[in-house]
Amino acid sequence: MDKFAAMQAFVRVVEGGTFTRAADSLGLPKTTVTRLIQQLEDQLRTRLLHRTTRRVTVTPEGVAYYERALRMLADLEELESSMAHARVSPRGRLRVDVPGALGRRFLIPALPDFHARHPDIQIDLGVTDRVVDVIGDNIDCVIRGGRVLDESLVARRIGEFVYMSCATPGYVARCGAPEHPLELARDPHTVVSYFSPITGRLIPFVLRRGAERVEVQGRCIVSMNDSCAYLDAGLAGLGAMIAPAFLARPHLDRGELVPLLEDWTPDPKPIHVVYPRSKTPSARLRVFVDWVTERFAREPLLQPRGQPLAALSPPRRRAKAG
Repeated sequence: MDKFAAMQAFVRVVEGGTFTRAADSLGLPKTTVTRLIQQLEDQLRTRLLHRTTRRVTVTPEGVAYYERALRMLADLEELESSMAHARVSPRGRLRVDVPGALGRRFLIPALPDFHARHPDIQIDLGVTDRVVDVIGDNIDCVIRGGRVLDESLVARRIGEFVYMSCATPGYVARCGAPEHPLELARDPHTVVSYFSPITGRLIPFVLRRGAERVEVQGRCIVSMNDSCAYLDAGLAGLGAMIAPAFLARPHLDRGELVPLLEDWTPDPKPIHVVYPRSKTPSARLRVFVDWVTERFAREPLLQPRGQPLAALSPPRRRAKAG
């Protein structure tokens, strides 16, 4: 038995959910994949998969084997990609996770440029505001806003979410333009709130004017945990909002939104590309991190005060993300 081929076949069956999908992805006959899995189970003397006529499920022993096999295959691929040819032409699969709005409005439209530079890299892109477990979910890297506190991760700062207070012209005509943030907690004002995908807690508005800092929860009639939906709620006139500038600016330019509290500045949030500290970055991860850093540096609305960070400088500190 070719143990490597059997391990690879088993991983593909688990990920694809069927022997047919695994066989198609490997370019092998289904009978070959079935035989490899049977030989693997015979050698391990344990059942890895439960098979029925309709589906395949993984046993507890299979789950444990899958996690170890996935790491071993990734390590082998990383070793191969570190060779001279791979440094010239990185190849393989890269798992990336990015917040919804940033993925849809910024990263996905830019991906043709990345593919033109690195046609042999396949990107599996998770697009969600849900915070993933980078190591536990076997993600190569994530792009996230906020501090990074986990010492097991490397965080490379690549930009900054700049925010602005705004609402629709209809909202201002109906409720008036607030002159102080605390007015947002009183009639007739309402706000669109964002709640944490982790804790469910509503995130307060935090604004500064000189040395003065105000934190206000606002009178909320609707809350969201997705940035695109949050913007849509504000555009529907459901309340004032503090929106990322890269999302709000096109609507401000078209007159669909108007700025509020222009003397007050919402707190910005750093953006990091984050990956596990435990592994040496593969060639494909290195080129992706450099590429996304370069792309962010070109976008003034994702940089502090419109000034790009040092584009390709290595991280200078231990990751502290949160």
